[in-house]
Amino acid sequence: MPHGTAPLETGEARDAPRDDLSSEVTPGAGAVAASAEELGRPATIRDVAALARVSHQTVHRYLQGYEGIRPATRERVVEALEALEYRPNLTARSLTTGRSMRIGALTHELDQFGPSKIIQGAAQAARDAGYVLDILSLDMGDPEEIDQALQTVTQHDLAGVLALASTDHMAQAFGAANFRVPAFLAGEEDEFASHHPSQLTTVGFPALIDHLAELGHQRLLHVAGPTAWSAARNRARAFETAVAAHGLVSMGVVHGDWTARSGYEAISALPARLDFTAVVVANDQMALGALLALRERGVRVPEDVSITGVDDIPDAAYFSPRSRPCGSTSSPRDAAPSSTCWHASPSVSPRTTRR
Repeated sequence: MPHGTAPLETGEARDAPRDDLSSEVTPGAGAVAASAEELGRPATIRDVAALARVSHQTVHRYLQGYEGIRPATRERVVEALEALEYRPNLTARSLTTGRSMRIGALTHELDQFGPSKIIQGAAQAARDAGYVLDILSLDMGDPEEIDQALQTVTQHDLAGVLALASTDHMAQAFGAANFRVPAFLAGEEDEFASHHPSQLTTVGFPALIDHLAELGHQRLLHVAGPTAWSAARNRARAFETAVAAHGLVSMGVVHGDWTARSGYEAISALPARLDFTAVVVANDQMALGALLALRERGVRVPEDVSITGVDDIPDAAYFSPRSRPCGSTSSPRDAAPSSTCWHASPSVSPRTTRR
């Protein structure tokens, strides 16, 4: 059909009312645009309707999820949306429906693996559902900033709230907040209080410690996260429980703040005599810092000391020395969930190192 002659499809009375033809063609345009480049501006519903040869009400129904549209009509609408690269105007939709299309996300430490992956996944899920994720990153160590963030979120028109409640103070503040919209608090329960251990506690750490025991390790040190984090406390307890269950010796717990710098400082601050033969670190970033600190003290990894991390971040494959899956050189059992190892070969007897 030549450009400029795009009548409405006949027989669409149920799902696409017959409008005046002029309403289906872009005002001022002599032809129906067939691509975003040809249109030269952001497409509207009427542009999509003209290209699909349907009414703008039909396009609106499709965008609202209406199921009663004929398959052939639906296919033309989808093709027109793609050809014109249509993007819904969320502000206009909010005004029309009286419903916000924005979700507020209260988060922290986006340079860290865990928070960044959660927000990345939430942003993608929001886009898939037709929403926009408004991200508000805050200093979780500043109670005043947390309170200000809560005031900001509650004053805006939002469809919902995602709050990463990683620390005790954040969990208390978010739990007491009046969000006035659906809110999801994403935080790890303190397993000591909830009595609901995670898979990392019941499977991950026992398998990890079992693997180190098979390598011949007896004395293990734990580099934990900050005590205000329930996740750090859970991992520290899981370490101590698994070590005791295997009859090994815990050489204690030192704390970092999840960063590589804190892992480096935790190991650097230890006494000159190192009596442990393996270090179990609560995450891979701190393990990276621990690797450097041991190297500077003349301790070889993995020849002298084995190190394990948790989370198995993609960058771990490029650490020096390169990591390997825990358990890969011992029995063929599955590796510990989300664990990373820089470990000695079973043929190497771990020994106490001194500097």
